[in-house]
Amino acid sequence: MTAEDRFCRACGAQMGAAPGSASPAAAIPVAPPETSSKAVVSLVCGLFIFAFPLSIVAIIFGHISLSEIKRSAGRLKGEGIAIAGLVLGYAGVVAGIPVILIIAAIAIPNFLRARIAANESSSVSSIRTITTAEITYAANHNGAFACSLSDLNADQLIDNVLATGQKSGYRFEITSCTPADAGVEAKYEVVARPVTASQSGRRAFCADETAVIRIDPGGSGPCAERAQPLE
Repeated sequence: MTAEDRFCRACGAQMGAAPGSASPAAAIPVAPPETSSKAVVSLVCGLFIFAFPLSIVAIIFGHISLSEIKRSAGRLKGEGIAIAGLVLGYAGVVAGIPVILIIAAIAIPNFLRARIAANESSSVSSIRTITTAEITYAANHNGAFACSLSDLNADQLIDNVLATGQKSGYRFEITSCTPADAGVEAKYEVVARPVTASQSGRRAFCADETAVIRIDPGGSGPCAERAQPLE
């Protein structure tokens, strides 16, 4: 047997080697598993246990990282880090609930008061708009006042929102409308009442042909004797 015959010409196997044996294959290096970055984010955010928004972030990233680690088939690690982040995140949520309730107890009443004040200010402005529109309307209609908001809107003296009779938490209505007749002076009265008492507003506002805006602290209106002129 020559050197050329060290390998079988038919199958290519090395002559004299054990049957079924083959040349060893080169070893393929296996990369070590990486630590999930989301698990690290979960743990870092969870450490800020009294920062409620970060606790939510810790919970979200903790669940995402655990799911990715399970699907990675060993390519990712950090399950313990993710679980620690989840525990701290949920602890932060529990610890933050009393704080949130305290903040809400302080902020909500202040928000309601601010909204009521804004609505009342807007309603006074709307009453002024209507009284000015009534003066202009009377000048164009032989001294007769408009008896509805739609009449003022038809003459383009008020906007479409105010013409609906509701704006900024208040309802507006023109009442006690009397046309001028045989020397009797024409009259009208516009009243603004809160849509929801003590929530959208507390006081009622009104005005008549004198264009003097009055306040009814009881919130009922109209321009009765108890209504005080707006200062």
